[in-house]
Amino acid sequence: MSSSLDQVTAYLPEGLLPKWLLFLSVVSIGNSIQAYVSLAGTREVYSGSGSSPSPVTPLSARTFGTWTALSSIIRFYAAYNIHDPIVYQLALWTYGLAFAHFFSEWLVFGTAKWGRGIAGPAFVSTISLSWMLAQWGSYVK
Repeated sequence: MSSSLDQVTAYLPEGLLPKWLLFLSVVSIGNSIQAYVSLAGTREVYSGSGSSPSPVTPLSARTFGTWTALSSIIRFYAAYNIHDPIVYQLALWTYGLAFAHFFSEWLVFGTAKWGRGIAGPAFVSTISLSWMLAQWGSYVK
């Protein structure tokens, strides 16, 4: 008897990148739900600069949750359709926008300070964007 994980991944294309995209998609849906339920996680990401408090409001947290859910859906489709150049490009854009967003909030706007809250999204967006760019020719024909 196969496990539930085997059933979910049975239709994924070969390779680690599709599994990574699926994993991040599932984690991101959890983050989206959390953004609607509590301000704590979003406030950890957007913790404000040294002297200013977190700028997170209930509306901005829900907006962030919606944006994260949309990105998650695109990444989910990319995990299963990684050979489709349009879907691959859309997933690339989600990571490129996340990269630009998180780094600009940290370095330009000062709504985030370097720490646990921003490090995770910054690393994930950087690694995923770099990995997808490097693997384009392996998946998209």
